[in-house]
Amino acid sequence: MNRLAQETSPYLRQHRDNPVEWYPWGEAAFAAAHERNVPILLSVGYSACHWCHVMAHECFEDQQTAEMMNKLFVNVKVDREERPDVDSIYMDAVQSMTGRGGWPMTVFCTPDAKPFFGGTYFPKPSFMQLMSAIDDAWRNRRQDIDSNIAALMESLQRTTHIAPSDDMPGAELFNNAVAQLSRTFDASWGGFGGAPKFPSTMNLGVALRAYLNDESPELAALVTTSLDAMASGGIYDHIGGGFSRYSVDEKWLVPHFEKMLYDQALLTGVYLHASLVFDKPEWRQVVDETINYVLSELCHEDGGFFSAEDADSLDDHGHSHEGHFYVWSEAQIADVVPAEILPATLDWYEITSHGNFEGSNIPARLNHRGNLLRTPDVERARALLHAARTKRARPGLDNKIITEWNGLMLSSLAQAAAAYHRPDWLAAASKNGEFLWRELRDGNGRWMRSWQQDGSPRARHTALACDLAAVVDAFTRLGEASGTSVWFARARETADQLLDHYWDATNGGLFTTPDDGEQLIVRQKDLMDNATPSANSIAALALYRLGALTGESRYERIADQILLLLGRVANSAPSAFGNLLAAVHLRQVGATEIVVAGDRPDLVAFVQENWLPTAVIAWGETFDSPLWQDRTGDRAFVCRKYACQAPSTTIDELKESLRLALN
Repeated sequence: MNRLAQETSPYLRQHRDNPVEWYPWGEAAFAAAHERNVPILLSVGYSACHWCHVMAHECFEDQQTAEMMNKLFVNVKVDREERPDVDSIYMDAVQSMTGRGGWPMTVFCTPDAKPFFGGTYFPKPSFMQLMSAIDDAWRNRRQDIDSNIAALMESLQRTTHIAPSDDMPGAELFNNAVAQLSRTFDASWGGFGGAPKFPSTMNLGVALRAYLNDESPELAALVTTSLDAMASGGIYDHIGGGFSRYSVDEKWLVPHFEKMLYDQALLTGVYLHASLVFDKPEWRQVVDETINYVLSELCHEDGGFFSAEDADSLDDHGHSHEGHFYVWSEAQIADVVPAEILPATLDWYEITSHGNFEGSNIPARLNHRGNLLRTPDVERARALLHAARTKRARPGLDNKIITEWNGLMLSSLAQAAAAYHRPDWLAAASKNGEFLWRELRDGNGRWMRSWQQDGSPRARHTALACDLAAVVDAFTRLGEASGTSVWFARARETADQLLDHYWDATNGGLFTTPDDGEQLIVRQKDLMDNATPSANSIAALALYRLGALTGESRYERIADQILLLLGRVANSAPSAFGNLLAAVHLRQVGATEIVVAGDRPDLVAFVQENWLPTAVIAWGETFDSPLWQDRTGDRAFVCRKYACQAPSTTIDELKESLRLALN
C-alpha cells in the first residue's frame, strides 16, 4: 500500500499514485523494516527537481521496478525541503561514500536508519542491478555492511565534536576570503569558477562589504561584472522577473529552470545592496521585478510565500519539457508582438531563427550585458509577451510555506521597502510577518517548519535552528523598516526559544534540531553556507544586530561563541562561509546604533536609503532598550555601544555623524 495520500507535501503527493509502496519518514517505516528484516530504501528529492521527475518516471512509475523495490525493501520518500535535517545526514553519507551529492538522493539503510550505501540519480537498468546487489549484500555479506556503517557514523558526527577556537576570527579571515574570491572570480562572465554556476550571493555580499572599506576598483569590477552578467543571462527571467536556481553554462545563459523562493530572497538582497552602493537603476529594476514576481506568483492570499515553481512544464500536447514555459521561437514572438516593434523586440531579447536552447530562444541580453533599461517599445513588447505566456501551462507550484525561506524573503523585502520607500512592499512584509507569527507556531508558541493550506494540521514538523534564526533576522529587519516595536519583541521571543532548545552548552553553536525533538541517528550542526546561509551564520549576524538594538548582552556573547566555534573551520575554506563572514565583519567593525527620535521621516529616509551593513536603526515606537534612554526631540543620535555623538537635526549633520562612526 502506498501511504503518501495523506501527506501535505506537494513532492510526496506527486508519488502517491506510484506502484511503489511508499512510506513517509516515521516510526511505521522503521517498524516494518524490523519486522521484515529488510533494508530501508530512502529516496529524497523536492518538487522542483528536474532529475527527480526523470527518475520517478523511469523507476517509481514503472511496475517492474516497483515490484522489486516492494519485495526487497521498505521504501521511504522524503521531501528535503520539509526535512532538511534528515536530508543533511544522508547527503553527508552519500558524499562520504561517493565524493559527490545531489538530488534525487537514493540511500540504503538498516532498519535502525543507519546508512550503508547510496547515490543520486539512477536510470532503471542501473537501479535494478543496484537493488539486486544490495539485497545480496544484506543477506550474504552483512559484515561488510556493518563495517561501512561504523565508518559512516563516525563521519556523520564530525560537526557535533568540533571544538571552539581560542581566538576570535577577524580581519585576517575576512581578508583571506576576499583574496580567495578575487582568485576564483571569472573576469569574463562574473561569478566564481566554471560551469555549472550558482549565484554565490553571500560571497558577492562579502565583496560588497570589502568594497565599502576601500572602494577597490577590482572589487567593484567583481561585483559589477557578476551582477550585470547574471541579470543579462537566461538565469534571469526577462519577461516575468525572478531568477532560476543556477546556470549550466559559464555565461549564465541556460538555467535549470526551477525558481526557488530562497534564491529570490538572496538575490533580491545582493542586488538591493549593490544598487544603493553603486546607484545603478538597472539593478533597482531587477529588485523591483523579482519582488513583483514573488508577490504575484509565489504569495498565498494571507501573506505567506510559497516555496518554488518547477523546472518542467507541459507543451500543447501534454508532454513535459524542462523550460518550456520560458522559451520562444521567433514565430511565436511574431504572433504576439506588433510588426512595427517586432524588429526592436527580436534584437533586444537576442532572438534568432536557430535559437540558443534546443532550437528555441531563452530571452537574454548576453551581447548587451548590463544594458537592461527597456525602451517604451520594448517594455510594451515585454508586457504583451508576459500576457501571452500566462496562457501557457505554468510550471508546477510547490505551495508549501517554509518558515526559513519566508524569513529570508521577509528580510530582503523589508529592507527593499525601506530603501526604495515602497509602502506597498512594507505592507506585504508586515502581512508576511503576521502570517508567520500566527500560522507557523503551535499552541505553545513553538515554531514549526512547514505549512500547507490543505494540511491537517496545516503547520507540520518541528522547526529547525535555521527556521528560528531566519525569523529572528527577518523580524528585526521588519522592526527597523516599519518603526513598529512589536517586531523586536517577537524577534527576542524567537531568539530566546532558539537558544533555550538548540544551543550546545558544551562546544557552542546551534544544533540543527531541538533538544526535545525527534532523535535522528546523529544530532548535527548546520555550519557551512551553501544554497542558503547556515543556521549558525544567520543566528550570529541576527543576534549581533538584535543585541545592539535591545542592549541584551546575552545575544552578543552567544554570537561570539558561534564565531569561536566556526573560526577554525572557516579558515580552511573561507568562501564556503560567506554569510558567517558578514557576522565576522560586523564583530570586527562593531555595530553603529542610530536612533531617530520624534517625528523626522526625512532623517529616517536618509538612513534607510543608504546601505550601512554595520548599523542598526531604531525609530517610531519606543521599546525597552538603552538606545531609547533620554532620546528626546525630533533628532537623530548616532552611537557606539550606546555612547552617542551630539544629536543631529539636519541631514548634513547626520551624514557627518555617520561618517565619524563608520570610519
